[in-house]
Amino acid sequence: MNIAWYINRLRAMSLPEIRWRLEQKRIAGDERRVFEKQHTGVNEAVFYTGLEDLVFHPENLPLYRVKQFTASDRILLPGGFQYEAHKKDWHGGFQTPGQWEPVFSGDLSYKQRDEIGDARTNWELNRHFQFALLACDYYQTGRTEYVTELQDLFQDWNRQNPFLHGISWTSVMEVAIRDINWIYTLGFLQASMAEGKQKKDGQAGHMISGLCEGLRQGIINMTAYISAHFSRYSSANNHVIVEAAAMGIGGIVMDCGEWLETACMILRTEIPRQNYRDGVNREVSLHYQSFFMEAVGLLVLTMKANGLPVPQNWRNLLTRMSRYLADCQGDYGETVEFGDNDEGKILDLQGTHRNHYRYVLELMSVVLPERYMDTVTDQTLLCIVSPDNVEKLPGKPCYHPAGCVCYPEGGVSIFRSRDRKALIGVDHGALGFGSIAAHGHADALSFQMYLEGWTVFADAGTYLYHIDLENRNAFRSTEHHNTVTVGGWDQSEMLGPFLWGRRAETRLLGCNCFVREYGKDSSVPESMREAVSGEAGEESGWLYLAAEHDGYAPVLHQRRFVFDGECCLKIYDALLHVKQETAFRAGFLVGKGWQVQRTCETGEEAGDRRADSSEDAHTFVLSREGGQRVTCSIRGESLQAEICEAEISTEYGIKEHTKRLCISGRAMQDTEMVTIVQWEKQT
Repeated sequence: MNIAWYINRLRAMSLPEIRWRLEQKRIAGDERRVFEKQHTGVNEAVFYTGLEDLVFHPENLPLYRVKQFTASDRILLPGGFQYEAHKKDWHGGFQTPGQWEPVFSGDLSYKQRDEIGDARTNWELNRHFQFALLACDYYQTGRTEYVTELQDLFQDWNRQNPFLHGISWTSVMEVAIRDINWIYTLGFLQASMAEGKQKKDGQAGHMISGLCEGLRQGIINMTAYISAHFSRYSSANNHVIVEAAAMGIGGIVMDCGEWLETACMILRTEIPRQNYRDGVNREVSLHYQSFFMEAVGLLVLTMKANGLPVPQNWRNLLTRMSRYLADCQGDYGETVEFGDNDEGKILDLQGTHRNHYRYVLELMSVVLPERYMDTVTDQTLLCIVSPDNVEKLPGKPCYHPAGCVCYPEGGVSIFRSRDRKALIGVDHGALGFGSIAAHGHADALSFQMYLEGWTVFADAGTYLYHIDLENRNAFRSTEHHNTVTVGGWDQSEMLGPFLWGRRAETRLLGCNCFVREYGKDSSVPESMREAVSGEAGEESGWLYLAAEHDGYAPVLHQRRFVFDGECCLKIYDALLHVKQETAFRAGFLVGKGWQVQRTCETGEEAGDRRADSSEDAHTFVLSREGGQRVTCSIRGESLQAEICEAEISTEYGIKEHTKRLCISGRAMQDTEMVTIVQWEKQT
């Protein structure tokens, strides 16, 4: 990072945060003096005075046998990297042949190290999902080869990753995720011993005994380390939620009241602080919302299994968050999601490709009074949720996603066609959470559209975090989203890969769809009944949404969405307060698998454009195998249109080529552009 980044990051901190960070530096200095030259594995001894005699209680961790268990033969790594080729590549750069230095973690700079690789990819391996998965496989099957593999990986990792050395110790949240996986690993091993599986194989019993003591000591050390270093102030986003979950679960299984009390204290503050009252997470990233919910949900599941009270405000907000998460899901497996998505997870006992959103909704269906899924299918949950709770699920009241719903505080609205084959999402919310808005994208008033599960107009995705800054910036830029760019600028100012400066402020002007307001189901306020300029309300019975943002001040971008509920979406873009000649550009990023072509305009394709209008009209046709056809017609004065090459990232670490509908013009005064998207109504 350059000096400008450090200055900007310092400006994002309050004086108390600066004091706290200096104190953290002091603590790290003490740790350096003790551990820098020791190179001791976290499994070799308990490093924290007074915690040496803590006992792991496997009965406090809910673990269950699965009738039709499928042992995993595949573990996934982000970016398409093969697990078998990298399973001991603990210091691997992945994107390059480079390796992370095994130095004291406080000295290791991991951001923008293009010569080595993306730390996020490496962290996935060091989270140790594979440890818990192998222990679970042994618990379910009794096959010794799983314990043999686990022991080999466990010993190798501890040799190569001594306490507080190397890339795996650079983030407290990464320690927390690893801690949770070690807890489940130990839980499955001790549950196996309690059932006498090791008696059938003396070799397995010997290995398990050694593993259990090393895991116990490592869990104590990692949980104690988290309790001394949990994220605060501008860093206290989803990270501190995961850290608190690890402390809480650790406190329950180790019968350490101080850890559990600290975790609950943090969550009592952070759960309401990090979420809008209507249930949208302030990160404005659906993935980080489900990541947050998984962490809290695993802790709540453990608390309930031990008869511990769960605060009512946690349950209330998790219910609203679950409803929002469910509203973003389409009937064909598609999902409306804005902001960053790095495919992070807390626990994975399935080991194959899974829908994280469905998994979290299943988890919430178990721990909350209402259900969002009809049954539990994820193998992770089948291994940690009692069969009784699974069987009781159909008896709970079911939340059905709304047809069209607006979340005014969170700033996201969802439109569904009446036949539920079309799903449209609109972002009219804030950039992101807190002073740094780490996981936000400059996508105000952007939209996404899906038809029968196929992505018609797509979100760009995330691609990578810690290397290739040019692409990191490109994928979260305004130009890469389905909205309008003015003067070649982004709506909000990027100061670093996870740091923003000037931000676009977005305002909801009007809507006539169902409003999820302040945690209640309410009718739309009268103040939102009026559509801007009145034109959006001319189509009787159509749904509309109007919003604006000031990211190009003094020019104001105003956008209105008008939907007939069946097969026609109209988008009205207006640039207001234009005082001098201003270039603008609108884009529509096409999903994978569509053929795109320009076409000669017909009266039908022009929509309501008058024959004597001086406006230009440009029509594109999107088609795909199976006969689906979408027409996109754009009209406005002096517009230029073309089909451009573009890139999209539907999976973390992977980018692919696609097409983009590019519309450009120059505004001399207040200007409006109208886009009409039509598709065939399916019978």
